[in-house]
Amino acid sequence: MLTREVREWLEKVQRRQYSYEDAMYEFMRFSSFLTREEMKMIKRKIEESYNS
Repeated sequence: MLTREVREWLEKVQRRQYSYEDAMYEFMRFSSFLTREEMKMIKRKIEESYNS
């Protein structure tokens, strides 16, 4: 289950309030606290946001 902070950050990423590099940096910063499934889901959402 994602925390409120991570969900809010992900919403900002999807609105492109971060550059791709900044988004990936933040993702790496808190990824050690996530499960493997959460990491895969978030990484996929980041890539979808910046590839479209």
